[in-house]
Order: sequence, then structure tokens, then C-alpha cells
Amino acid sequence: MRIDMHCHSTASDGTDTPAELVRNAAAAGLDVVALTDHDTTRGHAEAVAALPQGLTLVTGAELSCRIDGISMHLLAYLFDPEEPALLAERELVRDDRVPRAQGMIAKLNGLGVPVTWEQVKRIAGDGSVGRPHVASALVDLGVVPTVSDAFTEEWLADGGRAFVEKHETDPFAAIRLVKAAGGVTVFAHPAAAKRGRTVPESAIAEMAAAGLDGIEVDHMDHDADARTRLRGLAKDLGLLVTGSSDYHGSRKTVALGEYTTDPEVYGEITRRATGAFPVPGTGGA
Repeated sequence: MRIDMHCHSTASDGTDTPAELVRNAAAAGLDVVALTDHDTTRGHAEAVAALPQGLTLVTGAELSCRIDGISMHLLAYLFDPEEPALLAERELVRDDRVPRAQGMIAKLNGLGVPVTWEQVKRIAGDGSVGRPHVASALVDLGVVPTVSDAFTEEWLADGGRAFVEKHETDPFAAIRLVKAAGGVTVFAHPAAAKRGRTVPESAIAEMAAAGLDGIEVDHMDHDADARTRLRGLAKDLGLLVTGSSDYHGSRKTVALGEYTTDPEVYGEITRRATGAFPVPGTGGA
């Protein structure tokens, strides 16, 4: 059983539509795929409608959080998308994305980069605009060779020359909100140091005590040493260990199913969730 618990569509900053994502997941030999767009569940209905037979969809979102000045992402699975408090917080984060992107564009213009809001908006399409769309514009302009190369201190990384903060949820509040909505929480790519400062293990321990369910260990941004360290931390804290591609379509080089989650861990996630249930494919539209 092959399970990928972290994927993005055009509902946020991926390049596959939700329908394309689930079809590509089936073609890649996956049995389960999670749709976890940034701070939105807008792609879920399209993904469900197109879900091929034999593929199960886990609905979720990747929540933007910040602790002690450090940005982090919290994967939320199988929560009730209409729960009012969590919905209001997601909308607050999403609403701040446009002025943030415009602020980054202004900083880039000040650095001599001729990126425009129209260009970034065109790249984002119907998705929630974010840093990867600005990064894609830098690639299109020949400023950097790849999207990943834009996430450096020279450009868009946390604290970088063109970085602009946005509203991000306190992770302890996010854990409470997701739990109240019947969901399960996993700290996404906690050792992805190239993205900026990482959250200390002491803070992860505090999150575990507050109800965090797991940490994402097998990820393209974690080397072998980081994975070994995170597995030990998860064991010490009693946290679930997941693996995921963090697929963004052509925006990243990672393939669907390149990293996967153990079926027993997936089973435990579904057992803990009460807000929603995995959706089995019936053939798709």
C-alpha cells in the first residue's frame, strides 16, 4: 500500500488541478493521496469528483504558522472544513496573502527585479497566491534557475532581502482549532533548514504535549542525518512518523509517491480523526 500524505494543487501553489492531481496519483501507483493545499480546502470537491477507482483521498490543508518568529507549516488531516473557528482562521491567513505578495514584489522592484503583480497573478491563476508564485516569476525572468533557488536569504527565504511577513497562526492555537474540528495534526518538514530557521526540538516537545499527533520525517528537504534524528525525537515524544512527497507538480522536482507513509501510521491517523473520513474513489468524472 503506497500512501502520500502531502500534496498541492492549483488551489494553492501546485501546477496540477485537483482533478489532474488525483489522476496522476493513481497513475503513479498510489493507493492513498492527501490533498493539503495551503490554508484552503477549495480543491477538495473537484478532487473528489475526479477520484479514480482504487485511489483514496485524504482531505486536509497545510496551515501557515509561526512560533517565536520562526515560520512553520502544520499539516491538518480529516477535519470538518466548515467548523467556524478553524474556517475563520484559514480565511484570515488567506486574505493576507495578496498584500504580502504585493509587498514582496515592491521589494524586488527596489532590488532592480522587474517582476509585476500582473505576472505573479497570472502564474497563481485561481490559486491562493504565495511565495512559490513569486519564485516562479523570478525563474521566468531568469533571476534564478529554479524555484528552490529563490528561497534563499538573497531573495525570498525568511528574513531574505525580499521577504515580507504575513499573518500566521500560533501553532498551539492551530492544534487546538484542528482538534476541535475533529482533525489530526502533523508538523510538516520540521528540519527543512534551507527554508530558513527551524523550530527547536524543545518547542516540538511542547507541541507534542499540547496534542500534536506527528512529524513529517521522510521528505525531500531532510537528509539522512535529519531523518534519523527526527525518528528518534518522534519515538521519545510518542509522535507518529509520516513520509510525503510535498508534491507541487512541475514547480518542484519531487515526484508523487517519492516518499510515503507507513500503512499502520495512516491507519492510526484515520482512527484519530472524527471531523471527516477518507474518500474512496468510484471512477471519477
